[in-house]
Parts: sequence; C-alpha cells; structure tokens
Amino acid sequence: MMEFTCNLCGHSNRSATRELDREPPSCSSCGSNVRTRGLLQAFSMELFGANLTLPDFPRVKSLRGIGTSDSSQYADRLASKLDYRNTFHNREPRFDIANPAGEESGKYDFLLSSEVFEHVLPPAAAPFQNAFRVLKPHGVLVLTVPYSLDLSMAEHFPDLHDFGLASLSDRVLLINRTREGAVQVFDNLVFHRDGSGTALEMREFSETSLKQLLTAAGFESVRIYSEDYPPFGIVHSESCSLPIAARKAPFAFGVESAREVVEQYRDLKQKLDTEMQRLCGKFWFRLGHRLGLL
Repeated sequence: MMEFTCNLCGHSNRSATRELDREPPSCSSCGSNVRTRGLLQAFSMELFGANLTLPDFPRVKSLRGIGTSDSSQYADRLASKLDYRNTFHNREPRFDIANPAGEESGKYDFLLSSEVFEHVLPPAAAPFQNAFRVLKPHGVLVLTVPYSLDLSMAEHFPDLHDFGLASLSDRVLLINRTREGAVQVFDNLVFHRDGSGTALEMREFSETSLKQLLTAAGFESVRIYSEDYPPFGIVHSESCSLPIAARKAPFAFGVESAREVVEQYRDLKQKLDTEMQRLCGKFWFRLGHRLGLL
C-alpha cells in the first residue's frame, strides 16, 4: 500500500500501487487520477519551481492563464489562486484553440490543456501555433495528450474538409468530401469521453511528433515529466502519454507577482508572530519550551 496526498484537493489517500493508473479515479475525495495529478504537478514546477499541492499555491492574481475544457476537479480551485479562466469549445465561456480571436494574442502567462489537442481539426500544427501565439513572451503551455512511442503521428483524416457523421446499423461512419471533391468514408472511429459527451479522435500523436510540432511552433524548450512522484500519487504505469511543458522562454516571475507572494508571506509571518506572543504568555507553553518539548 502507498500513502499519498492528492495535489488537487489536499486529501490524504491510501492505495495499492497497482491501482494507480492514468485514467481511473484514485483520490477518494475529489476523484483525481494520475493524469490530472501529473498535469498539476508539472504546472506547479513550471510556475513555482516546487511541488506544491493546489491548496498550497500562493494567491497570485497577476498571473493570468486559460484552460481548455479543464476538469472541475481543479478549475475552480485554480481560479481562486490565479487569474485563471476555464473555457470550452462548444459553450460559454468559449475559446477555440484552432482559431483564437485576435485579441487573445500575447495575453496569457500559461495555458493548460488536458486531452484536447488530439480532437482539434487538421492540420495538427494549428493548435500548437495558436498556443504559442496567445502566450506572453515567457509563457508556458502545460498539456497532456495520448501519444505513442512510434516514430510518426497517425493522422486519421488528413484531407478533412466538408464532413459529417452518419449512423449505419450499429456503426458510426465519417463521410468527408475533400477540397478536390473526392468522397471518403471512414469507419472504426475512435471516440473519447469529454465533459459533455464524446469527442472524435482526429489523430494519435507520437512523442517524436509532439516535440517536432512544439519546436516548429516556436517553443524554446520542451520537457516531458516522466518521473514518478509518489508523495502526490503520481506513479506512471507506462512510458508514454505523460505530462508535457513547453516554454516560449525561461520563466521570469514579474514584479507584481513577486510582490503578491512577499505580501502573503509578510501577512502569514505577522499572524505567526502574534500567535507566538500569545502562547508565550501561557505557563504550560513556557514550561514545555524550557524542557525542550516545544
């Protein structure tokens, strides 16, 4: 058995290591899994350089970010800590990573995305280029997608243009008319469950293709978080589909952000000093201190 703290909600858990897998819920409080805990661990390291649980994040409202259909397990908590807005492709608040509005350019310090980029319409490079465009000069993209260790990416519908889904008996087909007018029919479609239903898989990335797409989009560094972190219940059962962080440039903590953190530290120190002064007036506290028990 392994004991761990969920870095999304802060709840203590006890679980058999064999039960920790990428997708099945393994936090008895919020239902987080290895994937979401790994995403938030990578995010914490990229922003603060330390493994912090989300409840322990400093409140830094000058750090602005956006999520793409992020899980409610962490979205609300994150919004209470940072200037963060969760968005959706098919409902408000809307944000389309395939075609973001012009006013979104250079607006965000971070972008979080879990299990989204494999569903974006071709070309596969577009969401990575757009993520780069909406980030500030020192911004970071932290994402998860299913990927293989093959050398190349499997693009399921490379000529997708004018298309629709059709049901035939017990099967669902994709019917596409290419730009040249050719009709294509695809079966054996793969759907993933999302927050509001199912989403069609457009491609299966490979680790190599992901690195190439991120580098081609302009990201200066790409890190795959492959290491286990048992204190947060992050034990990877496979060597693929791991959290990825892509940076435009080395992270620089802005003056406003640093001021917010220092002010929080000052306030907490003042509270601690006040409490220590109060306790020092208690006989049993003074006695315990003299005996070396405190």
